[in-house]
Amino acid sequence: MGLDLDYVDGQTPLEDDEKEGLLIPTIATRGELDEFEQQNIEQAIQWTLTRNFKQQDIFSETFVREVHKRMYNQVWSWAGEFRKTNKNIGVDNWRVSTELKALLDDAIFWAEHDTYLPEELAIRFKHRLVSIHCFSNGNGRHSRLMADIIIDKIFKSPVFSWGAANISNEEDSRTAYLKALKTADNGDYRLLMTFARS
Repeated sequence: MGLDLDYVDGQTPLEDDEKEGLLIPTIATRGELDEFEQQNIEQAIQWTLTRNFKQQDIFSETFVREVHKRMYNQVWSWAGEFRKTNKNIGVDNWRVSTELKALLDDAIFWAEHDTYLPEELAIRFKHRLVSIHCFSNGNGRHSRLMADIIIDKIFKSPVFSWGAANISNEEDSRTAYLKALKTADNGDYRLLMTFARS
């Protein structure tokens, strides 16, 4: 039985060859996939909580890829590898590495020159990272964890809640998140910063 996924607004569809990278052949539905991915993500979060990372390590391609790999390596064979296909969002696949390097260089500059307050720096990084869309799957969750790592490990501030206060209505929370992302696409980060702390 193949992997049959239903997609909600804002999710990036997987190509057939990407689906072949599934490491757990018994997974057949979106619900099952979400459950296994969440278990893997929780292990990655635990990994981040038990370690200290330096700014120069966090703002590196190696680290960005390592975080994604740790989030999904028990579910997808291509975890931590840049996508090889174009998606409905993100830069052309051949530009991923170059755009990520530009973002990492910008983030180092922002941090060293106090260009933005810590929360705004983390949110701007998260937004640019998800806009690049480095990986075949999990870019939103990955970019949120990266923002949490930045705010926690570099700036010693509490991690973001990412709409957890609205957990009673997940659909409304997702709608608010997507609206905040679209507003940030136009250069206004206020909604995304508010959502991150709601």
